[in-house]
Amino acid sequence: MNLLSVKNLTVHTEQPSGSINILDNLSFGLEPGKSLGVVGESGCGKSMMAFSIMGLLPDNMIASGEIQFGGDLLSLPEKELCKIRGNRIGMVFQEPMTALNPVLPIGFQVAESLRLHKNLSRHQAQKQASKVLDRVGLPSQNFSRSLYPHQLSGGQRQRVVIAIAMVCKPELIIADEPTTALDVTIQEQILALISELVEEENMALILITHDLGVVAENTDLMLVMYAGRIVERGPTNKVFENLAHPYTRGLFASIPDSENPEAVQGLQSEFSPKNRLSTIPGRVPEFWELSKGCAFYGRCSRAQAKCSSEFPDEIRLTLGHSAACFFPFEQNQ
Repeated sequence: MNLLSVKNLTVHTEQPSGSINILDNLSFGLEPGKSLGVVGESGCGKSMMAFSIMGLLPDNMIASGEIQFGGDLLSLPEKELCKIRGNRIGMVFQEPMTALNPVLPIGFQVAESLRLHKNLSRHQAQKQASKVLDRVGLPSQNFSRSLYPHQLSGGQRQRVVIAIAMVCKPELIIADEPTTALDVTIQEQILALISELVEEENMALILITHDLGVVAENTDLMLVMYAGRIVERGPTNKVFENLAHPYTRGLFASIPDSENPEAVQGLQSEFSPKNRLSTIPGRVPEFWELSKGCAFYGRCSRAQAKCSSEFPDEIRLTLGHSAACFFPFEQNQ
């Protein structure tokens, strides 16, 4: 049984030229204790999907469909959503300096959720918050709970954000590009920490990233998003074994050779000849530029006439693995 069930989620905004879809008919589920990776370039709608689940959409955007999490989140009033955010669903934001309040000590910010959602006293909340900060790698003997965010490094601030997300032991954690502003060594530490905490508490995880390598190492299931739609989905190992959608293949081919030499080199000629660093030509279209056809049409080496006028339905490739493409697996000769 799914902990989270998203059905036909569409997010649109009204413009002088008409209604524009930011997310288009997303459907997926996530069982308790499972991890889901959501991958795609910037501008594909990954964060907007997370904000829809959290009820944090901008005022000019309207969501329709269903987000079932013990009830339909889209139908709940703000007061009820506030009881769920931070309590049953935690979120790790990608930029800790903007996620944290600069004028409040880190101990207070972690303890605040416990006082709001668990009705703990100030002393109880501070004691529990300190334990969680210890667990995320900020021991009290080295990091006073009275420190302010600006007194910490980027990696340390992100650990505080993780502590805030985890302190109430939510059923679901959403990590939105949690390592974007960090160097490579710290990125690995933060991802390992999130995975450890999620496993310890048997939480479900949605990990949003543009890095396929991160998805491969940290998730059970994956969605590939492009221009507000899901273009490929399935168990992570099955998707990597059989890269079906040309967009997924392009993302995989863009991984530097040194990280996965044999697999990547097999895709290089499809996207970038002469052993140059592979890139997908063109850019993600703006949402107002989308037509009735496949959004990837202008960047796709397999595109044919029907791709420009028809959007492909998802087709089942193997058990649990599907792709929205007229020509899955095919490669240009």
